[in-house]
Amino acid sequence: MEKHNFKKKFGQNFISDINLIERIINSVEINNNDLIIEIGPGAGSLTKELVKKCKVLAYEIDKELEKKLDNINKEKLNIIWDDFLKRNIKEDISKYKYKKIHLIANIPYYITTPIIEKIIDSKVNFENILIMVQKEVANRFSSTPGNKEYGQITVFLNYYFDIKKLFDVSKNYFYPKPNVDSSILLLRPKKNVKKIKDMDKFLKFIKDCFKFKRKTLKNNLKEYNIEKINKILNKYSLDISVRAEQIPLDIFIDISNNI
Repeated sequence: MEKHNFKKKFGQNFISDINLIERIINSVEINNNDLIIEIGPGAGSLTKELVKKCKVLAYEIDKELEKKLDNINKEKLNIIWDDFLKRNIKEDISKYKYKKIHLIANIPYYITTPIIEKIIDSKVNFENILIMVQKEVANRFSSTPGNKEYGQITVFLNYYFDIKKLFDVSKNYFYPKPNVDSSILLLRPKKNVKKIKDMDKFLKFIKDCFKFKRKTLKNNLKEYNIEKINKILNKYSLDISVRAEQIPLDIFIDISNNI
């Protein structure tokens, strides 16, 4: 592993602990007739264990890793040497037959949100999405109303997923060692979601609500019809003196749909 020319631009930090790998894999139930998408297999330490479970379709951008991944079961592993963000995922998986599809990824910190947005936009019916992200980001994604980490991205992701933080991972489990600790998140796509009439309007609204986190809705939403918003909030025993971090997803949707 030390011989690899690690590329900072790809956010390369490879898992070096077999116990951690086993814990990650055991976090979700995978059957031999399933399919796993792995983003960024790196040196293949996790991939080697995943192919023991079922077929794996991996996306890797660094061609220099070809030799390291070449000795992994070719019948069970297919690697697409390209940027995951540029791919048509539905097209890539169309040749596979599978019962359930899972996604597992150790996501580089700097492209965490674009990758999750790509997963949402793909419209692929994932059973489980198991991702390793920066601990601070994981706390934000999995937060709940009333907590300081709860924000615009939390509301957005909770519309699509049930999110659970499974466990934290020390930076000492990686080579080269990153500057921060990580966490494993389990995202399960929601089956029934409350309809949002206009997604662009909704996204702008929650962005405006969290514009200044320590300010109340009354101060953040001056360009909106405050009386109308207050009337909707009153249904939930709230008013415009609350901060956005105190409001659950369903109330944001209700307001956005009715203003």
